[in-house]
Amino acid sequence: MNKLIGLVGTNSDHSTNRMLLQYIQKHFADKADIEIVEIKDLPIFDKPADMQIPAEAKALAEKIEAADGVIISTPEYDHAVPASLMSALSWLSYGIYPFVDKPVMITGASYGVLGSSRAQAHLRQILDAPELKARIMPSSEFLLSHSLQAFDADNNLKNPDQIQELEGLFEDFLMFINIMKQLSHTHAAHVKAAENFSWENN
Repeated sequence: MNKLIGLVGTNSDHSTNRMLLQYIQKHFADKADIEIVEIKDLPIFDKPADMQIPAEAKALAEKIEAADGVIISTPEYDHAVPASLMSALSWLSYGIYPFVDKPVMITGASYGVLGSSRAQAHLRQILDAPELKARIMPSSEFLLSHSLQAFDADNNLKNPDQIQELEGLFEDFLMFINIMKQLSHTHAAHVKAAENFSWENN
């Protein structure tokens, strides 16, 4: 069974993105072992000159490194991902590179009608950065709009069409993970490239 990380893409204590990941964890428990992890305990990224990485970031990186894939659920603030998620990804690409070649599925929930579509596009751009270089599943957006009304009292999605869509995307993600495992011959080179990359020298 694949081991997955569900990354809550916000530092908010009350988030429908966390609820979405909790639903995914429960709904697909027979298909994958999913651990939900938080970014809210990470300090704001400040690019320390001594390259000292917070213990919380190292621990999170180790979990991602050991996982077969990552599901990131992000809200949308001003057409972008939250600053807390950008900060977390900065730590996770500063001397540590757990996302290099890691299969990633992106989901998102928002109170409005667009379901974090712009934030998901923004997140794809970030994850493709030279220091991250994740393997992002193509054409895989799950957009949960009007998320405050999307769950019942037991934290289950209410709309059967949304459930069916999510089930299809999850099956595709498991297949994507298996395909990516076969494309591992350049992983060491990709990690070395991430380690050697510097915006100051380019």
